[in-house]
Amino acid sequence: MPSPQGTSRCGRSGELSAPRLRDGTPERAGLDPGELGRLVREVRALTTGERPWAAGAVVLAGRGPCVAVAEAAGWAVRYAAYDPESDTGVELPPAARVPMTVETPFDLASVTKLFTAVAAVQQIERGTLGIDAEVGAYLPDFRAAARHRVTVRQLLTHTSGLRPELPLYDYDDDTGRLNRLRAEVPVGVPGTYCYSDLNPLLLQHVLERITGRGLDVLIRDGITRPLGMTATHFGPCPGAAATEDQRRPWAKMERGLLRGVVHDENAFALGGVAGHAGLFSTARDLAVFCRTLLAGGSYGPARILGPDFVELLLTPPGLGFAMDQEWFMGELAGRGAAGHTGFTGTMLVLDRATDTFLILLANTVHPRRRPPNNAPRAAAATRVSRAVQAR
Repeated sequence: MPSPQGTSRCGRSGELSAPRLRDGTPERAGLDPGELGRLVREVRALTTGERPWAAGAVVLAGRGPCVAVAEAAGWAVRYAAYDPESDTGVELPPAARVPMTVETPFDLASVTKLFTAVAAVQQIERGTLGIDAEVGAYLPDFRAAARHRVTVRQLLTHTSGLRPELPLYDYDDDTGRLNRLRAEVPVGVPGTYCYSDLNPLLLQHVLERITGRGLDVLIRDGITRPLGMTATHFGPCPGAAATEDQRRPWAKMERGLLRGVVHDENAFALGGVAGHAGLFSTARDLAVFCRTLLAGGSYGPARILGPDFVELLLTPPGLGFAMDQEWFMGELAGRGAAGHTGFTGTMLVLDRATDTFLILLANTVHPRRRPPNNAPRAAAATRVSRAVQAR
């Protein structure tokens, strides 16, 4: 079982503030070193060969305030382009490649949704946003959502009935994109789950309307700055791991090899700041984010949410967070584990039952996107689960 808040093998007891993360060992974190050793070897193997699962990867896992393992493998930049005739990446000369490090930033893709969700729950805690309020109360000009009485809770739980996405990147100006979003009506049955990027996009507009501030400012001032997450921000991010040689027909835009600019086409069309994608971060920064939620909303002297609102955020079905999803959480699923994946190859999972967290960041879309293979994510989470059980 996890140590009580404020005590740990890696921290001092009796602290008034929540303990900060510290590098430790598997043993000091209460995790089995054999299982974590296998985790690292398996992640390294994912980055080798002619057609690796990812060009490079970073894995970080811990328990309580202890970071038990933090390792990098492979390349942040391995390819110059993608060759569709041979269906292979055009390899850079070894001297021109960029090695992956634990400090390499990644395009988080849909992991961004978690930060949008926390920003929303912060407004719920302050009383400026009602979780069961109708979107039309805040955005009367979004007539379709207002007419169909879409609620904030439905946006946060993907039960609004909105379709998965819209081709906003096909519009030439912000007015056209905004008018398309305003006119979008639910196509599914309200209350039925359907994962949709449009939910956090509408939520972004709600948050910006009620606060008068951009989502990037809300996340910076409400989450990343107080937590000291200096590597987490919306792009551009020049030192990030490369993603895709983005070209039609496999992509939706002609942009060439991407590095340090958002991969998601809609987020790019929206200027790089979007409720569903656009953030860049590192494994260590995401570990701080996980630790904060596991500690009830506090990290060091900073508090970004009260414990009751962390409970609201992480009570099934979860607000923004996916809960107990075996397809990427492996054997961590089933006890109230929460997390999310990102299309570019990112993932985080936190398990309140065992006070553990796992971050796996990889550039699986470098040099081009492939059908998703989530088995490595589930396998990594299972290793962490077994590392707890073994102790």
